[in-house]
Amino acid sequence: MIAAAYLQSTYPDDVELVKKWAGEALAGDGRQSAEDVVASVARIIRQQIKYRRREEKGVQTPGETLEQKSGSCRDMATLMLETLRTHGLPARFASGYLDCAASEAGRASTHAWAEAYLPECGWTGYDPTLGEPTSAKHVVTGVSSHPRGVMPISGSFFDEAKSYLGMRVAVHIQRIERPDTPRPNPETV
Repeated sequence: MIAAAYLQSTYPDDVELVKKWAGEALAGDGRQSAEDVVASVARIIRQQIKYRRREEKGVQTPGETLEQKSGSCRDMATLMLETLRTHGLPARFASGYLDCAASEAGRASTHAWAEAYLPECGWTGYDPTLGEPTSAKHVVTGVSSHPRGVMPISGSFFDEAKSYLGMRVAVHIQRIERPDTPRPNPETV
């Protein structure tokens, strides 16, 4: 049994707006299964919401994201989370990193997406920023029923305010091959 927290709205004031938007966005989609609904929601958010990197703390409400037609990956994941829940699908917020060109170049930051509980598959990730299912390039560091539950960086600082100089985070990806992984023969490639 899936906990009620994964079905409960995080932004109850936006439920009707999200239902209306989702009803219009998904109308005539011909979806059949829960997996089809989840995939459609991710794809539609990608098509209708423009990605905008934001440095501000927290997430926009789903209503703000729909009104502005833009948002960060956190905002898109929150909109997807709320949309799935209005359709009776358990969903959770996932945070981590994305192995991509920006990560390779050293400009990486955290990334967020949503996971839905699909009866046939269990928890399955979908990235509305990319409009597709998650893959091995998505490195999850935490999941929660609420976006606040997996803050990318959290903690406490105890000293005089003038002593705090700031903080920077860098991500370096190092692929490690397992010794039992077959290597391609260069003569046949």
